[in-house]
Amino acid sequence: MTADLNAAVEAIRSGFIVGMPTDTVYGLAVDPLNEEAVSRLFVIKGRPDHKPVGLLAPDLGQADTVGAIEGIARDLARRHWPGALTLVVRPTVILADWVGDRPRQTVGLRVPDHPLAIEFLTRTGPLAVTSANRSGGREAMSSEEAETEFGAEVAVYLPGVSPGGEASTVVDVTTDRPRILRQGPVAV
Repeated sequence: MTADLNAAVEAIRSGFIVGMPTDTVYGLAVDPLNEEAVSRLFVIKGRPDHKPVGLLAPDLGQADTVGAIEGIARDLARRHWPGALTLVVRPTVILADWVGDRPRQTVGLRVPDHPLAIEFLTRTGPLAVTSANRSGGREAMSSEEAETEFGAEVAVYLPGVSPGGEASTVVDVTTDRPRILRQGPVAV
């Protein structure tokens, strides 16, 4: 597993796409600061430009390095991370186009509840992650399904199966009053 992790970390640093299991679906990850990597991700997925991707971080400390997690957002993060809660926050770094919602100046941020994902993210820092599927297609639940779909378009596939289930609860905490954008398994 260490060899897989080393190869995956090197692939991210080199601007390539990496497949990774998460606590929901199998995902595709790139460096959120690398414009070419993010663009490549959108191309292989056939993802429309108006549908931005969010960030996964290994813990609250690293999430703080890319997003403003203050007040109620911090309380929610402490209670529900790792887990199926995405917080829409103001980014504190300049992200590549299509990571977050540039016109609104927001980004979705989450800490997944999956040990391999957390180990990988601890080594890379926060990553832009989206489901491993062609846009509009069925999400992959395992490294094998993702590799069948994308083949050599993805540099490294971390082995694993994702449990599936309900998409995360999404809460916009960029205004005075938090707003639930999508209800999921976490009751806020």
